[in-house]
Amino acid sequence: MKVFVAGATGATGCLLATRLHAAGHLLNVVVRSVERLPEALREDAQVQVAEAALLDLSDAELVQQVRGCDAVALCLGHNLSLKGIYGQPRRLVTEATRRLCAAIRVHSPNRPVKFLLMNTTGNRNRDLAEPIPLAQHCVIGLLRLILPPHPDNEQAADYLRVQVGQRDVIEWVAVRPDGLIDAAEVSAYTLHPSPTRSAIFDAGKTSRINVADFMARLIEDAELWEHWKGQMPVIYNEEV
Repeated sequence: MKVFVAGATGATGCLLATRLHAAGHLLNVVVRSVERLPEALREDAQVQVAEAALLDLSDAELVQQVRGCDAVALCLGHNLSLKGIYGQPRRLVTEATRRLCAAIRVHSPNRPVKFLLMNTTGNRNRDLAEPIPLAQHCVIGLLRLILPPHPDNEQAADYLRVQVGQRDVIEWVAVRPDGLIDAAEVSAYTLHPSPTRSAIFDAGKTSRINVADFMARLIEDAELWEHWKGQMPVIYNEEV
């Protein structure tokens, strides 16, 4: 399969790109710094690398990046710094989602293209009217005001839910990990249609390598994709 990965030098995107590369998939990646890519990806002719900020690419360049791709994985996020949180672009994930979907549609693919968005349990799936406690509702409302990345994540998922929907040349899944942690190996994890605990007051843990494994399995496994497409699955590390 041919997969476009955005955010391939990020903590989770790098793990996803490495996992897909090891499985023999063709990759297109856009990265700010080629030197931050793992050596195995930099030196493989099967990996097409563009060095740029994704949103700096023209519409025509994005169309070329996704040409022939069976899946597009968006693992972008805001850096945890003052500039990353409060600087431009404020709608990095939303704009990347919108523009990549537009680029996919230009090709009028004869079979659906999979679009995978890495999101967060702090974002509700409004298709399921997920209930949240009043206290958590208040905290999230505050986060929308003071932390621009939070509404960015919400709006990106809402674009897929509302603008792409369930009848399109694009099929989508928004993966929602909880508190992200690092781990050396894939471990047991559980998947749920909605959060089973409070993202604010009782957050679980999700290793980045488990997120990468689940996203790769969604790309590779048709049955798993059929189960979760058009949904926002929540992933937690299995508690020992």
